[in-house]
Amino acid sequence: MVKATLTSVVFYNDANGFLVARAESEGRSLTVTGNLPGATPGRSFEFAGEWVTHRRYGEQFSFTSYTEAEPESVSEIENFLASGIVRGVGPKTARAIVARFGDAALDIIENEPKRLVEVEGIGAKKWPIICASYKEHKEFADVIMRFSQYGIGAEAAMKLYEYYGTEAVETIQKNPYRIIEDVRGVGFKTADEIASRLGISGDSEDRIRSGVIYVLRRHVLDGSTCVPESKLIDNTVSLLDVTRDGAEDALIALNFEGKIICEEIDGVNFVFLPAYYVAEKTIAYDVVRLLDSPPAMLQHDADGLTVSAEEKTGLTLSDSQRKAVISSLENGVFVITGGPGTGKTTIIHVISDVLSSCGIDISIAAPTGRAAKRITEATGYTASTIHRLLEYSYGEDDENMRFGRTRENPLEAGAVIVDEASMIDALLMKALLEAVPPNTRLIIVGDADQLPPVGAGNALRDMLAACRVPAAILTEIFRQSGESGIVTGAHLINRGERPDLSDRDSDLTIVRRASSSEILDTVVKLCLRDTNAQVLTPTKKNLLGSLNLNKELQRVINPPDIDKNEIEIGARVFREGDRVMQLKNNYGLKWIDRNDLTEGEGVFNGDMGIIDTVSDDRAVTVCFDGSRFVVYDPADMDQIDHAYAITVHKSQGSEFDTVVLPVFAAPPMLATRNLLYTAVTRGKKRVVIVGSEERFYAMIDNDMHRERWSALRYFLEKAQSLESIFGAAGENPGALVEDYVPFGNED
Repeated sequence: MVKATLTSVVFYNDANGFLVARAESEGRSLTVTGNLPGATPGRSFEFAGEWVTHRRYGEQFSFTSYTEAEPESVSEIENFLASGIVRGVGPKTARAIVARFGDAALDIIENEPKRLVEVEGIGAKKWPIICASYKEHKEFADVIMRFSQYGIGAEAAMKLYEYYGTEAVETIQKNPYRIIEDVRGVGFKTADEIASRLGISGDSEDRIRSGVIYVLRRHVLDGSTCVPESKLIDNTVSLLDVTRDGAEDALIALNFEGKIICEEIDGVNFVFLPAYYVAEKTIAYDVVRLLDSPPAMLQHDADGLTVSAEEKTGLTLSDSQRKAVISSLENGVFVITGGPGTGKTTIIHVISDVLSSCGIDISIAAPTGRAAKRITEATGYTASTIHRLLEYSYGEDDENMRFGRTRENPLEAGAVIVDEASMIDALLMKALLEAVPPNTRLIIVGDADQLPPVGAGNALRDMLAACRVPAAILTEIFRQSGESGIVTGAHLINRGERPDLSDRDSDLTIVRRASSSEILDTVVKLCLRDTNAQVLTPTKKNLLGSLNLNKELQRVINPPDIDKNEIEIGARVFREGDRVMQLKNNYGLKWIDRNDLTEGEGVFNGDMGIIDTVSDDRAVTVCFDGSRFVVYDPADMDQIDHAYAITVHKSQGSEFDTVVLPVFAAPPMLATRNLLYTAVTRGKKRVVIVGSEERFYAMIDNDMHRERWSALRYFLEKAQSLESIFGAAGENPGALVEDYVPFGNED
């Protein structure tokens, strides 16, 4: 325990209250770190925690809890009032209050506030402001302290106080489970721990209802848009240790209140969160709508236009490619799928050329910035991310995703082409289709055998499985691609067959290693020889996961250097020269291109760059694409991570000249055929497998898929008309549910 008075704040994060501050304790200067909302110099605290030694900044006291110490001496009271915590009181007024009331100043403010008019400069309008502000501060400090008794930290307590105000503690004592829905970032496990400390029964109705929603959301996080009712009940009973009757009663009550939606599909009762039920039904609605609204007429027949486009571009299509192009021109919705080397990008190029020659406006998009850039480079037609196409923006709290292009304000295009569609989850596909106006061609392109979306849903596969949606499945590998060991090997892997890895001159090779430590050592040596090589790994954790690989690769490729500044964020050290990746779309981040001094906004999920500078004020400047420079404040550093090694999931939509892929003993759900297939298809010139052939072949043999339930195929096949999908909802499917706010941390 350390009692100290803050003297200066070195760093403060408004989002969570984390601070680094200098403080005085018994005449000694020290550094304290931890979560302390509203921290200002001049305030005194009793901190509980431990002394730690920071590798760069030396000894610090890292606190996990605190209580604010009541100022006692005249100087402490003056410092407290002058700290800015009380509105209407600055240093001059603080001195005047203490000069008038001495060590009774705080007691006067709390119990006899009207006497403040005795102080020069404080009149009838000002004293109520001072009184109210001091009262708010006392209430907040009291709430923080009371919450700490239930194991609720300062960051969560701040969120609860902001939402519930002075009634926060009493509200949580009555029903701690309500915070899951009311406060972002607080999940079921946190609420359950609070309930346990409060002595709430394990079979309480509130607990079981929250548990059902928690289990359903866990399935959503695993990729399912719905769950069989029996499975949901079994998992709830197992998790909560409650009776089956209790879980079934909770399910009925939640369904009655509209918190969940139940529907029988092929004789099985399924349970949905409303957002995903509406998403998949809306996708089906809009697919039928576009299929039933004929696209704009072309100037000439599609066959002749395709031939003309081939002549103009110098591209030669196979019969299967030409058929896919013509069908995509003749249908309102058309799906094209195929593996590497089957000519999907060529088809996009020809379709774009045909439509452009007919004066039809085209919008081309992909889920990630890297994928969009690749289409632009390969075809010459500008592509954007789907989010940018739909004019993505934030809600008032900067967290709720919104789109400017909607059913009411649709895209202004005669054709929309979407690539890498295997990555598109149900919510994004819903938003995209809603924004496509009638009589517009929608062409969806992707490799259905790659990993499914990170988010819930399986839109591409479900569309291909539904007999109602016209599609082309490309299987022919073209000559130049057929000479590639990567392409032929990927197709063999996808069919469950074993590629020959014995040819050392092939662009798909193996370096045989047995133990994980040997694999790690070899991966590091390969990346030292080729510092541009991209390491892909199935997992984030363990010796060969991306977290440890990044540390090891940073250590040898970009080691500490007295001439290189760095910043420590949690357990990560970001150093000038590090390779990093943007983890999510941020359309508000500003950049400047130092080649032509143009400015713009937007850095996208999957964008990779190099840290250029780390300034003395802890700002990090990253260079993307060799010339676009973006400045990150310390509070924004959770948006980027090291990218010497990334997970295979994170690599989707990207291509790299050289891929290094460690294969090792991993859980069966990670060491799968389609993960291996996805990883191999990321390489353009060379893929090096590091590990044993036995592990490599075991991944090919493991065709296990994480059970992912979805209902889009069913909704599409049952859709005979628009009315059959939504019934009375008719043209307004969104009326079935309020705007969906994605749930936050589920612990």
